[in-house]
Amino acid sequence: MSQASGDKPLDPGAAQVIDKARRLMVIASLTTFIALAAVLGVIGYRVSQTVGSGPSTAMDAAALVPSGAKVVSTAIGEGRIAVTIEAGAAQEVRLFDLRTLQPAGRIRLTPKP
Repeated sequence: MSQASGDKPLDPGAAQVIDKARRLMVIASLTTFIALAAVLGVIGYRVSQTVGSGPSTAMDAAALVPSGAKVVSTAIGEGRIAVTIEAGAAQEVRLFDLRTLQPAGRIRLTPKP
């Protein structure tokens, strides 16, 4: 048994309370350590899985636009690049695949007659 700061030994009831508190602290410390190890393991797994998921090299691509047209805006989302082109009175949205930069679609926006 442990002793208090003085020379007197602890009574059995106090010694039991201190032993119970020590056990609870050990259990709480182990639980915290296991939870922290699990979180760090998941983060490490996710980082290692996403490292090779993107394109490994930089890609260059060129897309032809009609003469006199200008690019109004661009947007990236859900694996696609959207380029809005204005040619005369009409606008056109061209979609490209983000990984391959190949054309994925085209939407023509014309004014209502």
